Amino acid sequence: MQPTVVDVVVADDDADIRDLVELKLTQSGYTVRASANGVEALEEIRRDPPDLAVLDVMMPGLSGIDVLREIRADDALRNVRVVLLTARSRDTDVDMGFSTGADDYLIKPFSPRELVHRIAALVARPR
Repeated sequence: MQPTVVDVVVADDDADIRDLVELKLTQSGYTVRASANGVEALEEIRRDPPDLAVLDVMMPGLSGIDVLREIRADDALRNVRVVLLTARSRDTDVDMGFSTGADDYLIKPFSPRELVHRIAALVARPR
C-alpha cells in the first residue's frame, strides 16, 4: 500500500513520453509535476523536493545524470529517489547511472506498467 500522497517530478524533453509517464502515474494515484528539461526539473526539485524523480538521461540544459549528481550532492535532497528513464542501454551507461546514485534504471522503450511497479516498489522501501 502506497503512502497517501507520493509526489513525483518527471523530466523528459520528449513531450509524448513525458505525457505518458505523467498520465500513468496520475492514474496510479501519484501527484506528478512535469518538466521539459533538466534545468526546469532541478529548479522544481529544489523548490519543493519530491519523494521521487523520473529523469530522462539525454535532455537539453542539464542531463538526467547532471540532475542526479546535483540531487546526491545536496543534503536537503539526498533522500529523493531517482529513476533514470533512457534510451541509453549500454552496460557502461547503466553502470554510470547506478554509480552516480540512481535508485533504478529503465531503458526505453519501456512498459508503463513496469515503470509504475518499479516506482511503487521504490516508495514502499524505507529510505
